[in-house]
Amino acid sequence: MSKAKLLFLEDDPNLSESVSEYLEEQGYNVTCAYDATSAEDLLYEQKFDVLLLDVNVPAGDGFSLLKASRKAGNSTPAIFITSRNAMRDIEKGFESGGDDYIRKPFALKELLLRIQTILKRNFYHNPTDVLTLSEGISYDIENQMLIINGEIQTLQLKEHKLLKLFIQHKNELLSHEMIMEYLWDYDETPSDGSLRTYIKTLRKLLGKDSIVSHKRLGYQFR
Repeated sequence: MSKAKLLFLEDDPNLSESVSEYLEEQGYNVTCAYDATSAEDLLYEQKFDVLLLDVNVPAGDGFSLLKASRKAGNSTPAIFITSRNAMRDIEKGFESGGDDYIRKPFALKELLLRIQTILKRNFYHNPTDVLTLSEGISYDIENQMLIINGEIQTLQLKEHKLLKLFIQHKNELLSHEMIMEYLWDYDETPSDGSLRTYIKTLRKLLGKDSIVSHKRLGYQFR
């Protein structure tokens, strides 16, 4: 199995060196960037498995970098590493597309555990290019396409995002709040009615029992 590739954006050279050396000792391939511009270039040039992003860096900031990358179609999971600890900063991190948030100072072991957790739940690291969801239904990971009985299904953007979220969290109960935050950007207004419509569409395609509704709690993909 090839080593997971990590992009580590951190402008403190000492911290960058110590963290990257530790992660490489744990079997990861780490590419370091020291400012937002060089990190952005690396994102265009290479494909990574996890992004480790400091927030306060030269030539920009981690939040804006990830937000722009998400808009460009990059779905690589990201962990913010920052000394900011205000709730608004944490919210901004998730709103910009972050998957996790760790505050400085942190234990190297904690960072390792968070990376391992993200890699385990992220279906993009499945050893096959196509996931079989059920008989006659599959998902092409590389091209991000839902295929039913050999035919590619057309999904709206948020229907597609919702399907990917469900696949990544198979059998987990996802709260309404988590789904809303994932599907709608911070400058958009979430809609319960629209969410129900997206769920209805996916059930028609995948089977009515594929998505279980838990009253007042959320949804579970099976």
